[in-house]
Amino acid sequence: MPETPDAHPAPSPLSPASPPAPPLPAPYRARPATLADAGAIHRLVAACEHDLLGSVETGADAVTARLTLPDLDPALDTLLVHAPGPGPRPGAEPELVGRVWVHGGRRSEVDVHPAHRGRGLGGLLLDWAEARARLMGGVRLAQPAEDCDAAAVALLLSRGYAPFVTQWLLGIAVPDEPEVPEPPAGVTVRPFRPGDEHAAHRLVEDAFGQWQKRRLPYDEWARLTVEQAAFAPAMSPVAFAGGEMVGALVALDVPGSAEGYVDRLAVRADHRGRGIAGVLLRETFRAFHQRGRIGCTLWTHSATGALTLYEHLGMSVRRSSSVYAKALEPG
Repeated sequence: MPETPDAHPAPSPLSPASPPAPPLPAPYRARPATLADAGAIHRLVAACEHDLLGSVETGADAVTARLTLPDLDPALDTLLVHAPGPGPRPGAEPELVGRVWVHGGRRSEVDVHPAHRGRGLGGLLLDWAEARARLMGGVRLAQPAEDCDAAAVALLLSRGYAPFVTQWLLGIAVPDEPEVPEPPAGVTVRPFRPGDEHAAHRLVEDAFGQWQKRRLPYDEWARLTVEQAAFAPAMSPVAFAGGEMVGALVALDVPGSAEGYVDRLAVRADHRGRGIAGVLLRETFRAFHQRGRIGCTLWTHSATGALTLYEHLGMSVRRSSSVYAKALEPG
């Protein structure tokens, strides 16, 4: 899933306490997450994705990356819901069936296991997210939802959320090794190398700053990109002109996926319109094909204006989602 665009500037620092757990129906129980819960959270997210989409898209290391973001405190910013009854092994904790996290008082995500929906858990977790965001000084909360998830969309609309950006998942099949055009005159392209991290961060955040109000600090950006176990430097080409990085693509090779994934793509403003983005993408398509992947995917959204570029390169929309936002009145 793509990064949710920020709904407003960063709020005040974290408050010293979280709201109490919501009044869950008996005998569900709630507690904050810890890093040790990463595997269980991934299994929950995977179950939700498989039920809704027919496949699993989120990698396990992506969950770990979220839990270890520099400005997310799992003890304050997360809540897990466990189901009644015994776990899968004697002495094991009951099954994780719901989770919520709030990041920076601006964004949240809520998941409820398909077998436990219709019991009010989603609404209670959403209430908790709003309360936590208010304590953090948030004035507007953003929450993503797949457009095909009618229940989630109905819940958000009923709680006063409204869509403010559309996101598209695009894909391309790569049955044969694609041809890659030569880069423009004066531009060289090579795979990502150690030491490129900070230049890529500056380039990507400068480019994303045109539509994303909050600039990600390096530590947060790196945790979500180049520090992920799935980061694929050999599939992540970068472009240089005059000794400076002018284009960067960050690709992930998610274990168990038949396709490669483009996580970030940016070209410096003064070098756009020269075909650099197309060269970088085709380099990535070729590299994933050589690795045995059958295709490649990426997310883009309406604020970037990049949909036409990707369609011109042969990619097509597979599905859409929206980001919903709600103004938070003081509690």
